[in-house]
Amino acid sequence: MIAAAEGPPAGSTTKTILIVDDDRSVADTFARMLKLEGFEVATAINAEAGLELADKIRPSAIILDMRMPITNGLQFLRHVRAKPHLVDVPVAIVTGDYFLSDPIQNELKSLGAEIKFKPLWLEDLIALAKTLVA
Repeated sequence: MIAAAEGPPAGSTTKTILIVDDDRSVADTFARMLKLEGFEVATAINAEAGLELADKIRPSAIILDMRMPITNGLQFLRHVRAKPHLVDVPVAIVTGDYFLSDPIQNELKSLGAEIKFKPLWLEDLIALAKTLVA
């Protein structure tokens, strides 16, 4: 299921951030906080919908949950990096899993993802978003 679907109007300088998280409350909370800061936000509650939405809106950045059913954050990131029109989109993995193995962390970093751990406070989320779209 896809929520908050459209990106900014043509010619807009607003930065669109795609949030992909299977926990709707996290996706909605992140979206509300970023919208208050002036970002356009699109959300998806699973990786498949997130990939479809990324293709459609070509976001300025992606904030992505690591632990999702069927397709996890690492698999999602591999798909994004395989698409020429998304290969340079900045991605941050936001996870509550403090025990990511070194090989997984290394692969995430080699694919250009920044890793942040939950809980993510308002100031941290805003700073992350601004860094991603800078």
